[in-house]
This record gives sequence, structure tokens and C-alpha cells, in this order.
Amino acid sequence: MRRRARVAPPVPAVVRADRFSAGDLLFEATADLSSRPGRLVMTLLGTVIGVAALVLTLGFAHTTAAQLARQFNAFAATQLVAVPAQAQTGTDRSVAAGPLPWDAVERVERLAGVQAAAVVAEVALPEGATITAVTVNDPSQAQAAPPRLFAASAQLLDTVEGTVTAGRVFDAGHDRRGDRVAVLGARAAQRLAVSGVDTQPSIFVDGVAYAVVGIVDDVAARAELLDGVVIPTGTARRDFRLSAPGEVQARIVVGSGAQVGAQAALALAPDDPGSVEVRAPAARSDLARNVQADVNVVFLVVSGIVLLAGVVGIASVTTLSVMERTSEIGLRRALGATPRQIAGQFMAESVVVGLLGGLVGAAAGLLVLLAVCLVQGWAPVVNPLVALGGVLLGGVVGVLAGGFPARRASRIEPVAALRGS
Repeated sequence: MRRRARVAPPVPAVVRADRFSAGDLLFEATADLSSRPGRLVMTLLGTVIGVAALVLTLGFAHTTAAQLARQFNAFAATQLVAVPAQAQTGTDRSVAAGPLPWDAVERVERLAGVQAAAVVAEVALPEGATITAVTVNDPSQAQAAPPRLFAASAQLLDTVEGTVTAGRVFDAGHDRRGDRVAVLGARAAQRLAVSGVDTQPSIFVDGVAYAVVGIVDDVAARAELLDGVVIPTGTARRDFRLSAPGEVQARIVVGSGAQVGAQAALALAPDDPGSVEVRAPAARSDLARNVQADVNVVFLVVSGIVLLAGVVGIASVTTLSVMERTSEIGLRRALGATPRQIAGQFMAESVVVGLLGGLVGAAAGLLVLLAVCLVQGWAPVVNPLVALGGVLLGGVVGVLAGGFPARRASRIEPVAALRGS
């Protein structure tokens, strides 16, 4: 009788080095992390804080850039001034190169981006002339210097974004006819004891009566107008022989300063654009740019320090994990795992921790940014690449932190590891 041959029990398959896929590596890396949630949280903390601080820095950089631009350039970015250029003479004295045309307003308002324009000139009073609210010679008012006298076109208030507290501003008809009317700045009205226009008050410029038609307060530009008396340019040409406008003031669309500035000189003096000096707003305020740069440097330095702490934290915990799992490493080596696979496993664990920390940190940074903007009433400005960059930065932190522990794990010999365990 033939004896039946004995069948040996199946031997567990050993994963060959060339069959150790990326999926296997990821599974091995996440299996140990999920078994120690407390340690995982403490390891993530440094990376989360660092990435969140960096995302906040970049987010606040873009958001505060818009806020600073609005605060510093709210009015400056909309105001353009054109004056006669100063030409140097042989005696080192500068004189105006040429007068501005009286139709400067019409020329400038044709330019795209100009919302309103007006001509302004300060009128020189005759020697000993006064501006008073009474016809008699009042010694108390005569001793004080008279308010400044300005001549302007009817569009001045719209151009400087002023507010009329009483009455109204003279119109183009007053200007064309040369009517003797005046608008007072709020401080000049207080000085001349003119509190309203209901009683049709008048002021006297060098003894000549001018009817006060309005009182102006709260101008966005040219605050000196609040201390002065403004009359129509037609009146100044007739009564004071005003020869030309002193300057052209224009209110422009935000961001059009460079374009309008380049065109204004040509529009005002097509035969000699160099005779006109145009002061146009820059794209951004230098002060805003400097403040933002300083704030960004501080935040970036803090973010770098915290990220360095995250690198050290991940590296320390990964090194400790290598020491605790020496027997496991020895067993894997004995079953056929190569040093490269062992190093890859611990490197993968470190990268997973870094990516997870980057993801949580980026989300936390964006949530804090949105919360601050909501409380402050700001419009958040966030580049979508910032969040993606935060996650990738977490991965870079994991790569940097896992290099030394992975190398140490790959150099453990299986015999020594099993004997030690």
C-alpha cells in the first residue's frame, strides 16, 4: 500500500523589494500614526501653527494692502494738480514757464478718467486791503491779517469733494457775468462772524461788497480753502486783473493717475507740454508700501521660527518612534525589507504628518483671516495659491524632519535588532 505524501503548510509570502508599492508604503506609514493619536496631535502642533501663521501673513499682506491703499490714498489717489512749470533763470531764480489757459477745465475734462476739474488761483490783495464783514473801519478787524482770497471756477466744490453747510456755491452764470458773490470756508466764516446766509450777508473786500452765497465745510482736498474766501474767476479777472489760473485741480478715477498725468500736460499746452508740471497720484502710496513691508517681515520671521520648531518636533518624535520600534524594524528586515524600504516608510510617515499639519494649518489660517476681516468689516483678499502653498510647505517640513530618522532606521541591522529586543 502506497503511503500518501505529506503536504507542507503554506508559508506566508514575503513582499519582494520590487513589489513594495507606494500604496503599501502609505498604508504602513499611516497605520502607526493612527495608533498613537495623542502623539500625532502634539507632533502636528508646531507645523499647524507655523503654516497657519504663514498663511495669515500672506493673507493679511494682500488684505491690508487694499485697506492701507484705501486709508492712505482715499483722496490722494483721486486728485491731480497741474501748475505752470518753473523755469530756471540765469540768476538762479525760478519763474513760471507759461500761464495756463482759461479754458483749462474744458480741456482737462475731455480726458478719459477725469470726473471733475476746476481752475484755482490765489488772488493778491492790494497793499493795505482788508476783508471784513462791516463797511466801517473796525480797528479790531483791521489789525488782523485778512483771510486768503481765492478765485475758482464753479466746479471747485465737486472737484475737492466739499460739503456746503449753508447756502450754495456760485455757478457758471456767476462766473461768466463776473458777479460779486463769494463762498466762505467754515473757519473764515467763523472769523468774519458770518453764521449763515439766510439774512443775505455781505463781506467787503477792499471796501467792495460781495454777497455771501454759501459756506463750505469738510473738503477732502485743499484744506486751505476752509480759511479763505472764494470768488468766481470772472469776478477776479474784472476786479483784480487776474491774468491766468494758478493751477488746475482735477478729480480722477482711482488708478488712472499715470494715464491722465501723461495726457494733461499735452492737453493744456499742446505746443509746449514741458511748460506744465502735472502732479499725478502714483499707483500706490510709498507709506502704505513701507508699512506693509515692515509688517510682512515681522510675520514672516515669526512664521519661520515656528516652522523651525515644527521641523524639530517632527524630527524628535520620528526619532523616538524609530527607537521604540527597533524590534519591528529588525523583523521587517528579516522578512526581506531593504534598508531603502525602511527609510521610505519612516520618511513617508514624516511627510504624511507634515502634509496633515500643512492642511490643518492652512485651513486654520484662512478661518482666522476671515474671522478678523468679518469683525473689522474688511474685504478679505486671498490668493487661492496661498492655501495650496501652505499644504505643500507642510510636506516640505516633513521631508526635512524625516531625513535623519529615516537614515537611522535604515542602518539598523536585523540580527542586532532582534537580539536587543
